[in-house]
Amino acid sequence: MKKIEDVETFEEYSEPLLDFLASLQPKEKVILVGHSLGGMNVALAAEKFPNKIAVAVFVTAFMPDTTHKPSFVMDQCTERTPAEAGLDNQYFPFSTSQRHLTALLFGPKFLTLKLYQLSPPEDLEQASTLIRPVSLFLHDLSEADNFSAKGYGSVKRVYVICDEDLAIPVEFQRWMIENSGADEVMEIKGADHMVMFSKPQELSQCLSEIAKKHA
Repeated sequence: MKKIEDVETFEEYSEPLLDFLASLQPKEKVILVGHSLGGMNVALAAEKFPNKIAVAVFVTAFMPDTTHKPSFVMDQCTERTPAEAGLDNQYFPFSTSQRHLTALLFGPKFLTLKLYQLSPPEDLEQASTLIRPVSLFLHDLSEADNFSAKGYGSVKRVYVICDEDLAIPVEFQRWMIENSGADEVMEIKGADHMVMFSKPQELSQCLSEIAKKHA
């Protein structure tokens, strides 16, 4: 539990996940599920611990490739999205010494209209009280080495499309699948970006099917 001001790199941001994977027994494997930006954490984990992961699941998440810099898919999403689509989101530097470190804080309109538009109102209300700044670490990821074919590229990948996502639109989800490749694609109809709230039973069933097939 750290403030974003105390986290300067994407690897630091991923430390809890990487420490967990490092603690596994030699023959123990896990199924990793990444949602939204969490797809990048899963990719980094797969790069470092490919033999520990039975399958990597990307739930309407950023899914990088091995051809470009890790930041490529997020850069593409930004380029393809009109600036006004960010509504009332706020971007601001969170380091006085390193001005390239930028934080993002979701605004109330963006939460309501882009993230939770099909989710129960009580989940939106709780999210509004818990919201805090985060970073996409774009500068750090733009300077990092490409993910490798032997690491991240060797791990089986399943992409779960959420067709009513307005934050990472379905067209862009399909572009990432075509660009990065996925061993399997599943789709949850009527799910917004926060599929765990808008379609929890369907997501649970989807993940159960993946677990039965790959565990």
